Amino acid sequence: MELEKRKEVDEQKWVYDSSIDHKANIPLRSSTGVWKAAKFIIAIEFSERLTNYGIATSLIIYITKVIQQDLKIAASNVNYWSGVTTLMPLIGGFVADAHLGRFYTVFVSTIVYILGLILLTLSWFLPSLKPCNEAVCHEPRKVHEVVFYIAIYLISIATGGHKPALESFGADQFDDDHSEERRKKMSYFNWWGCGLCSGVLLGVTLIVYVQDHVSWGVADIVLTAVMTMSLVILILGRPFYRYRVPTGSPLAPLLQVLVAAIRKRNLQCPSNSAELYEVPKSQMKRGRLLCHTNKLVFLDKAAIVESTEENSAEKKNPWRLQTVTKVEELKLILNMIPLWMATLPFGICVAQTTTFFIKQGTTLDRHIGNGFQIPSAWIYGLSPIGMFISLTIYEKILVPVLRKMTGNERGVNILQRIGIGMVFSLTSMVVAAMVERKRLDLVDRNPLKGSLTMSVFWLVPQFLIIGLGDGFTLVGLQEYFYDQVPDSMRSLGIAFYLSVVGAASFISSLLITLVDHLTGKAGRSWFGKDLNSSRLDKFYWLLAGITAANMLLYVLLAKRYSYKKVQRNMAAADCNQGDPVASMT
Repeated sequence: MELEKRKEVDEQKWVYDSSIDHKANIPLRSSTGVWKAAKFIIAIEFSERLTNYGIATSLIIYITKVIQQDLKIAASNVNYWSGVTTLMPLIGGFVADAHLGRFYTVFVSTIVYILGLILLTLSWFLPSLKPCNEAVCHEPRKVHEVVFYIAIYLISIATGGHKPALESFGADQFDDDHSEERRKKMSYFNWWGCGLCSGVLLGVTLIVYVQDHVSWGVADIVLTAVMTMSLVILILGRPFYRYRVPTGSPLAPLLQVLVAAIRKRNLQCPSNSAELYEVPKSQMKRGRLLCHTNKLVFLDKAAIVESTEENSAEKKNPWRLQTVTKVEELKLILNMIPLWMATLPFGICVAQTTTFFIKQGTTLDRHIGNGFQIPSAWIYGLSPIGMFISLTIYEKILVPVLRKMTGNERGVNILQRIGIGMVFSLTSMVVAAMVERKRLDLVDRNPLKGSLTMSVFWLVPQFLIIGLGDGFTLVGLQEYFYDQVPDSMRSLGIAFYLSVVGAASFISSLLITLVDHLTGKAGRSWFGKDLNSSRLDKFYWLLAGITAANMLLYVLLAKRYSYKKVQRNMAAADCNQGDPVASMT
């Protein structure tokens, strides 16, 4: 009894979750991690999102006004950039998990980010790189266009390492095996979202105002200073962080499971899962054991023991025999693939906010009061405001109430939260279609003034609604992909979440190209040279239909999904008693 008490006291004092402190020692719980570390990381996220959205929301305006590309080409280029920006994290997440570690991945990525911003600034001020010599660019220089794209794609590459490593690094500051810290981690993702929203809001208001009323170059100087400050914050927080040591490629063990299962394809799985191979928990140096599940049972063959000898060649060959935990980790990844695909239509809807939604604002009356004209990108600020509202309501009202009603630590499980957000994205497309139809009616009635008699505030509902949905779906996806992947690949997990929006941006571009081709052959393309000659309302209705059909598939997949279940005690029998980590999801 006394021994157990000492062990409990020791676990309260030190963190035994495979973390180390900045001196490579076991972290002291009272002086590392939790909010004392997470506040630095959220501040860095605020700075990065301010910078990223200060560029992203005005990108289509810059490409159409300064580089002077047609709307259709500009929208595709923005989608390509967005796609690369949100798919690069798959590489960055792998590097963070396997080689550099999360802290050093963020550190290196921030330096690359700053280099991209410096080049972007020089492309505006350096005489040989400026768009043109005249006050108004009738034909911008090709060299400016080339340098501009190099700069923004450098930023894209930097984001690829920064985003997945930073967010997972923040979540690493909370110990899953400590009940109080585990509950705080649930709030961390919501507060992370609030920091993100604040950065986005400032990026699309203050930075965009400077771009419109001062110059693009001055805005680039501000963004460079902001990212430099984030590097200082990262270094200042170093003594407070908990670090995870990279353990090599997290993908190799998954491939080994598949190879071992194929090799033993002719063997019969035992009826008792206890006969499958597993390393005793008492012998594990780091990591957690997963409970056996009855899905994808073919993969269980990788854990069938053929030789009963303790030190047999089989047990030393990972391509012949793998543990139940490694088998279950592969199952987790395979079970995620259908859900990842089912969230793509949501990402396609989100992709419209930084392209067509903002471009719509340029055709409307943006005057307020005594002639002040708001930049068209400002209207995007309603999206993070909507997200902030939904996060606040969710964290402060819904979760406490639902915890009491359901007994679930989260209030609602992760996939339910994601599904709620999808309903909002569907609604936003319906509203956007109706607003665009009204705008086009005004253009038909008065071609001379077009839709300049229509206030830009007609766009408020569609931005606000999709922002409300982001608070449920985007934050839910972050938590889902961090929590449900194997512990050794959590940066890659965040990259999977980011790749939803990235892949959706590419699909959006392909969809635009396909619809343009089909409708052009039918007589009138939905995507003309400008918005007044386009039919975006029909495109929004198409997206609404795709989203509605996809939601039916998502509900079916969510009902069949099994969450990750971790062994909490020394014996595998614990898996049959309901695990706290599993129940909270």
